[in-house]
Amino acid sequence: MAALRRVVPVLVLGRAGEAALGRRGVRALRRSPVRVLPPQKERNAAAEAQRSSREPPPPPPPPAVERSAAGPGLWYEKAAPGDKRLGKVVTIAKSKKFRDHHGKVLLEGQRLIKDALEAGAVLQTLFFSTVGHLKELPEAALKRANLVKVKFEEIKSWSDLVTPQGLIGIFSKPDHTKMSYPAAQLSCSLPLLLICDNIRDPGNLGTILRSAAGAGCERVLLTKGCVDPWEPKVLRAGMGAHFRLPVLANLDWESVPSNLPAGIRVCVADNKDPGARDEAASVPRAAGRAGSAPGKSKPTCAPEHEDEEGADNVSVPNLATQCYYEDWTQTPVAVVIGGETHGLSLEALHLAASTGGKRLVISVVPGIDSLNSAIAAGILLFEGKRQLLRRHQREDERQTLPVVG
Repeated sequence: MAALRRVVPVLVLGRAGEAALGRRGVRALRRSPVRVLPPQKERNAAAEAQRSSREPPPPPPPPAVERSAAGPGLWYEKAAPGDKRLGKVVTIAKSKKFRDHHGKVLLEGQRLIKDALEAGAVLQTLFFSTVGHLKELPEAALKRANLVKVKFEEIKSWSDLVTPQGLIGIFSKPDHTKMSYPAAQLSCSLPLLLICDNIRDPGNLGTILRSAAGAGCERVLLTKGCVDPWEPKVLRAGMGAHFRLPVLANLDWESVPSNLPAGIRVCVADNKDPGARDEAASVPRAAGRAGSAPGKSKPTCAPEHEDEEGADNVSVPNLATQCYYEDWTQTPVAVVIGGETHGLSLEALHLAASTGGKRLVISVVPGIDSLNSAIAAGILLFEGKRQLLRRHQREDERQTLPVVG
């Protein structure tokens, strides 16, 4: 092809042609060779090569990997200036949609990350400011993760904590069926469950989970409408409870019974005084008053149980009522705590009625509308624990009594 480009074609005009063009025109034709174009395929290849020469150079290689002093075989990399991986932490922390779509959660702080690793949660990436943080964490779990050392100022700029610890971990979203809960927690587990109904405040839900773990609950069920348990505020308030007992989230009411043991009784929280006269006996009071908003008196059915004229348009189950300190743990029991805005749902009441459950009343001083939902949950769960332990103690005493012949 190069040879073809060097060929200069000669135009033969003859004497008549030269006379018509003149000698100057003939010389001009002789000095302007006709370019022979290569085939289309070769022209495209040449154009592509020219474009490639103008593209920016490839990115530099990743930063060098340094050996950690935490133990043999433990490696980490030092983040280069402008590393954007830590910035993605904010997206994971604040977006439930992102967490659900990518199956990742964010944990911050030494204790929370350690509890998660000991329970079998899978660590993907750990950002830390000093190598000393690694010495307090299980080395075997760290070897399977991507460890990135960053400046403390960068962690502080992205952290939600008032006093950051310089440790942020990205975990695969934990699956309760694959977790290894602490042996001490399992040995203290009681036939006591908790069902959260429309708990929307992150601080309340985290505190409720913490109380459930402290009381020895077998598991916690969160119905649809509850706040995401993996939101950072819930995790902070839970203080590691997520990794001490199973937490089943986003359940619809149709699937709740299948997650309860056979023969269990479901009771609901209330603050209706069983000794007080109910002037509207034919109209049940709002459910879940022990977990409803203070200062909003609802002496009759909650709005979601009424039609526009205020008359009942649905059937509200009539549950037996008793004080919370009276015996209600004859069988395995689940306690339902309603949210502070709407109280309990009709589905919770129907579930309680179908299992022979009751309203458990936490009486308050007249003029005080209700208790905070987290406080109500703590009272009922620890009272349930007291009753169950007392029953077990009496059974043990009966078994040790001498047999009189």
